[in-house]
Amino acid sequence: MFPMSFDEFLRAMKLDVLADHVKKASVEVPFSEEMHKKCLEQYSRFLLIGGMPEVVATYAEGGSLLECRKILNDLTGTFYDDFAKYKEKVAVSRLREVFDAVIHQTGRKFVLTNVQGLNNLQIKNCLELLELAGLIYPVTHTGANGLPLGAESNPKFRKFMLFDTGIYQRYLNLDAAAVLNFQTIEQVNKGALAEMAVALELKKAAPSDAPVELYYWRREKQGSSAEVDFVVQCGHEIVPVEVKSGTKGSMQSMFLFLKEKNSKFGIRASLENFGKYNDVLVVPLYAVGYCWIFLDT
Repeated sequence: MFPMSFDEFLRAMKLDVLADHVKKASVEVPFSEEMHKKCLEQYSRFLLIGGMPEVVATYAEGGSLLECRKILNDLTGTFYDDFAKYKEKVAVSRLREVFDAVIHQTGRKFVLTNVQGLNNLQIKNCLELLELAGLIYPVTHTGANGLPLGAESNPKFRKFMLFDTGIYQRYLNLDAAAVLNFQTIEQVNKGALAEMAVALELKKAAPSDAPVELYYWRREKQGSSAEVDFVVQCGHEIVPVEVKSGTKGSMQSMFLFLKEKNSKFGIRASLENFGKYNDVLVVPLYAVGYCWIFLDT
């Protein structure tokens, strides 16, 4: 079970019509600026609140953001308390240290040596427990030269994402005003929040009979390194997905990937309206959850 997706959040807020519009949207017919702005405003609230049912229900019933924040604060403490369930397998303090390390390294390669006082085996055991508990999701490096993507995965190179944006922003005590102002999302924790939100939407929106394992691609080459945030399989195609937490940003890595892997197209998830740059489809961050429907059409 996952926390609520953005689609479920909109419907909980009685915004079914807006959700249906986003679901039916396409790069061929962009939204009006008014509609686009309305979606971004709701999406920024979703990033701040997250998808935990109790928090969403409180907000949907007229609760204030302050009330939602209090519930999130209580939940963060509850998760730490729940670590005691695993005390026979690993010390609670160690599990907490690794969990904290994941939070602070979200959006970039997880470095074991950044966790002080634990050896590599202890850290890996903690990561496995956190993953089994559904609190973190791995994004594993893949060579992406063919399908399945897991055939060329390298578990030594992984990023980890926390399971909920609301919980994430409370652990880090992010500036709520900055999160709510969708024009400054790119300034919030260097875009890690946006990348994490995309990862969660891709996981939540995948067909129930075909759960998605998340992958990313990185090329290490002197003077020419490149990285694509996510690589997904759509039918028999390998599709690169690059996340931009604003409306700008180059796509050198994307174009390099498309050329090297002979991929037909890629996806740019950003604060931009629906659109297209040659072989790159622009999908607003708020519409990423509909990608599987969108890509099959």
